[in-house]
Formats: sequence, structure tokens, C-alpha cells
Amino acid sequence: MLPHRSPIPHSGGKKVWSVGTLTYTASGLALLFVWLLFGDFAYMMRERSAAPVTQLMLKKYEASDFVTGIFLLTIPWTVILLAGPTVSYWSDRYRSRRGRRIPFLLLPTPFVTLAMIGLAFSPRMGPVLHRLFGGDPGTVNHTILLTMGFFWMVFEIGVVISNSVFNGLINDVVPREWLGRFYGLFRAVGLGAGILFNYKIIGHAEENYSIILASIGLIYGIGFTVMCLRVKEGDYPPPPESSPAHPVLGAIGDYFRDCFSKPYYLWVFIFLALANVAFVPVNLFSIYAAKSFGMSMDLYGKYLVVTFITSFLLAFPLGWLADRFHPLRIGLAALLLYAVLMAIGFVWIHDLKSFGFVFLGHGILSGTFFTGTAAIAQLLFPKLKFAQFAAAAGLIAAFFNMVLGPVLGAVLDRLGSDYRYTFLAGSMLAVVSLGLGLFVHRRWQQHGGAKAYIAPE
Repeated sequence: MLPHRSPIPHSGGKKVWSVGTLTYTASGLALLFVWLLFGDFAYMMRERSAAPVTQLMLKKYEASDFVTGIFLLTIPWTVILLAGPTVSYWSDRYRSRRGRRIPFLLLPTPFVTLAMIGLAFSPRMGPVLHRLFGGDPGTVNHTILLTMGFFWMVFEIGVVISNSVFNGLINDVVPREWLGRFYGLFRAVGLGAGILFNYKIIGHAEENYSIILASIGLIYGIGFTVMCLRVKEGDYPPPPESSPAHPVLGAIGDYFRDCFSKPYYLWVFIFLALANVAFVPVNLFSIYAAKSFGMSMDLYGKYLVVTFITSFLLAFPLGWLADRFHPLRIGLAALLLYAVLMAIGFVWIHDLKSFGFVFLGHGILSGTFFTGTAAIAQLLFPKLKFAQFAAAAGLIAAFFNMVLGPVLGAVLDRLGSDYRYTFLAGSMLAVVSLGLGLFVHRRWQQHGGAKAYIAPE
């Protein structure tokens, strides 16, 4: 683990901050933040747009809730399960002129852009392919969905590769004492992208999905590439060696021995997975729930804008609170409030107004959780092996998400698409994750807590 350093006097009287071999003055740190946040804006425009626009396209072409669950949860988390650990392990041990993270961020970017363009025009390509293969005219929507599925898979492979490494880059280049505040700004930029998308764009998504997806794909491709070319990594110690006789088997053994041999990390992984999954039921079907209560997409976007503005205003204060009290404690408080509100929502929601109120609460509390805990992995996992530990947490999350999507979709199909049950599912998952979080908190204190924590290795 690299030593933690506070700002120290520079020879010219200025303070400098260090992380690994990198050192920053205040102006250098500000410039680093500018480029990272510039890339984050492009990144978050992709994140904010792809799933909701695809969700509207799925409904337009008659996909069931079960199929929606497979698209938006099972496919991406299956890719995470297969690719995430490999990429993160490789990145932790990779050394190049551009560093160990930047190459893994640059390579998939054009593929993600092309996949978004392909997804945008799948409704036009699908009928052509359907006629080419002599399909029944009555099942053309099936071919459109299969075409979307192909591009969605390519999209998710690229997304998983970049997601597996992006937080690792931040962990490597942002000084530790600034992580909470940086992630507060990081969330603020992401929320700004969400405000822009939901206020100006989502109301037109049902009619103009092609131009929206294609345009945002290009914005992502250009913006993320520029960030990769401007951010510089430092030097790293030589990577640990795998077994020379069996390099692949040795690497697999090293990975599982590092990440899964200590019960403490297993509990952390399960807690993080369940805590993140608690918000999935409402998020996954929120568009369909809104439409079932008569909410237009324009009004739905405005509700999201309110939640994003609130979360935007809370982003930097929550980052400060995370630096002051630790992200784990912020997350536990948010989960408690979320569990209570979602249980009330399940019983109380009966019309558009009550749905809108509980939906706003869901958005604000989920935003509070994700902002407040944004730096939690960086503060709990070993620094030099951060990416592989983050991917190990993703493995556990993948199992939950792969099952939750289609199961929840199938249950909703049987319940006549009564989306109130998504609020009940969210409350129950939050209660379970809260209990696990309290147990993790006790173990975290035994390892030094807020003042003296050292990640076990």
C-alpha cells in the first residue's frame, strides 16, 4: 500500500499533495480535476442516456418485463462476471508508457461509440435483416430486439472494460485526502449530465431515439478520448510475479487468493452488492411505473431533474461529510431512510401524485447513498490492488443482479405489472443490506476505523 501523505510545503512555499510518484500544487490538482471531470461528463451522458432510451425502445417493440430485466440487468452483469475480474487483474499488473489504466480506457471507447450508433439504428436494420432471412412479417419485432441485443452486448463489453478501470485511474492519480471531495464533484458533474438529459432530451426520446443515442455516442467517444490523452499517470512498482510454470492458472490463483481468502472482504463485497442492488427494483422499472400512473415522459424527466438538482446541491456537502465521518457511515444512514420510505411508498402509492412524491424520495435518497459512498471502495480496499478488489466486489454484485432482473420481471408479469411491488422489493433489500453494513462497520472499526484503518493484505 502506498504511503498516505498530507500536503507538505513545497520549496517555493506552496503546498503540494502526493499520490504515489505524482505530486501536485493547487493549480496542478485543479487542472487534474478539470480533465477528469470533463471525461466524467461525457461518461455520464452515456450512462444517463443509454438505459432509459433503450428501455423506451424495448417497450415500443413489445418486450416483456422479463425481457427488459434480461437486457438491463442480466446481460451487463453477465459481462461484468466474465470480463471484469480479467480486465481489473490485468490492469493492476500492466505497465506501459501511458500507465496501467489509460490504455484500457482508450481501447474500448470507439467500440462503445459504434455500438451506441448501431443500437440507435437497430429498428431500421432489424426489418432489413428480417426480410433477408425470410422471417414471418408478424415477428419482425423479435428481429429488432435481437439486433438491439447484439449491439447492447457489444456496448456492455466496452462499458464494463472502462468501468473496471476508471475508478482505478482516479484511485491512482487523486490524492487520498481529496477523494471524498473529488467524488462529490464527480457526482455533481454526473448529476448535471442527468439534469441536461432529463430536462431537455428524454421527453423526445420515444420519437427521436436514433438521433439521441447516436449523438450521445459521439459526445462520449470524443470527450472520453480527450480526457485519456490529457491525464497522466505516475510510475508504479513492478507487479508481483505469477507462477512461471502456469502463468494463467497462477494468475487465477493469485486473484482468488488475494480477494477471497479473507472473510472481512467477503462481508464487504456482499454488503456493497446488496446495498447497490437495493435501488435497482425502482430504477429498473421506473419508466414503466411512471407510465402506468399516467405520467408523461416529459413530466417524468422533470421529476428526475428535481432529484438531480437536489443531489447536485448535496454533492459537495456529502463529499465533505464522507471525508469527515467516512463513506460507510453515510451509506448506512441513507439505507435506513430508504428502507422506511420505500415501505411507506408500497402501502401509500395509489395515484400519480403519491407516486411522484415517493419517486422523488427514492431519487434523493439513492443519490445521497451513491454520492456519500462514492469513495468507499478506495478507502476499504488495498491501494495497489484496488482494481482487482473492486472487480471482485463486482463479481458478487453480478450474481445478485443477474438473478434479480429476470426474476423481478417475471414476478411483475405475473402480478399484472403492478410496479408498486418494486418499492417493496427495494425496502426489503435495504433492510438486509443495512444489517450487513452494521456488521461490516464493526469489523472495520476492529481494523482501525476512521483514524487508523489499514486495509488487510
